[in-house]
Amino acid sequence: MPRTPRSPASPGPVTLAMVARRAGVSPQTVSNALNSPQLLRPETLERVRRAVDEMGYRPSRAAQTLRTRSSKLIGYGIQPSPAGTTAPIMDRFLHAVSQAADESGYRILLFASPPGEPTLEGYEELLGQHEVDGFVLSGTARHDPRQAWLAKRGVPFVGFGRMWSGRPVGDWVDVDGASGTDAAVEHLVALGHRRIAFLGWPRGSDVGDDRAAGWQRAMRRHGLSTRARRAQSVDDIEAAHDAVKPLLDAGATAVIAASDTLALGCYHALRERGAAPGRDVAVIGFDDSPTAALLSPALSSIEQPLEAVGRECLRLLLARMADAGAPPERVLLAPSLVVRDSVPGTDAGADGPAAR
Repeated sequence: MPRTPRSPASPGPVTLAMVARRAGVSPQTVSNALNSPQLLRPETLERVRRAVDEMGYRPSRAAQTLRTRSSKLIGYGIQPSPAGTTAPIMDRFLHAVSQAADESGYRILLFASPPGEPTLEGYEELLGQHEVDGFVLSGTARHDPRQAWLAKRGVPFVGFGRMWSGRPVGDWVDVDGASGTDAAVEHLVALGHRRIAFLGWPRGSDVGDDRAAGWQRAMRRHGLSTRARRAQSVDDIEAAHDAVKPLLDAGATAVIAASDTLALGCYHALRERGAAPGRDVAVIGFDDSPTAALLSPALSSIEQPLEAVGRECLRLLLARMADAGAPPERVLLAPSLVVRDSVPGTDAGADGPAAR
């Protein structure tokens, strides 16, 4: 734990009593300024805050915990990234939520979660030690046990991701994947594409099915056939390379992938047959991973608003801490299409507007 800063004018750590002497008030008044500022007159509060800033005083986290029974810590279980995938977007989310927590006077406490389906491992231990005030969950799934377990115990939490079940519990923030793939189809149709394929994850993946639904919805809206236009693969480059081949054989002029990893598999399959992404077949990924802009040609991708997700997660969690009985709040944010060289800005390589 970091030590209390030293004042340039003092030989030891700056204490609350030293701040009180500097401001000409009692130690209790300094405590009120830090924890209950509404109790003080504005001029007194300003004098104390000026002394705190000038002396570089930082309250002891341990003392705050004893006084308020709040650790100012928020738990987050982090899972290892699967082999064969591109750089995970969860790094960006974790940075965003950590920054939002810092701005609110909290810190994110990371603990290891096992790979695979969500479990309660780690959550029980942290709660047993009374080390966290709440949790941010990610990787939510249909049979996720965490939300109901935490809700039953009155533990505040917020999910990055929907529960996907018919009986949702708690607050969540999610990205509208269907609107992202819908927008991708719209962009491709405007360029003249009609044979637009979708390379997704195996059916039954809630997030993957949501992304596939946006593609299907937009295709039907334009009267375009989806027959033999959808393939599935686990999130692995080599597996995607094999899965996309029937779509290319069927004459797809554009492929929308459920992830940048799948899109990279499409790149490999195109090059294997002497074709080029962008020039011969338009390719759009999802998540806009750091790899996307570095590929040649640079990959168009659907970007999730992770900074906004992080801020919203903290807002909902702090609101739940303040009012445990408030109605649950669910926030769905729209992603945005980032167009790069893998989708040329002309109708070259596409069928004409009347083609099906």
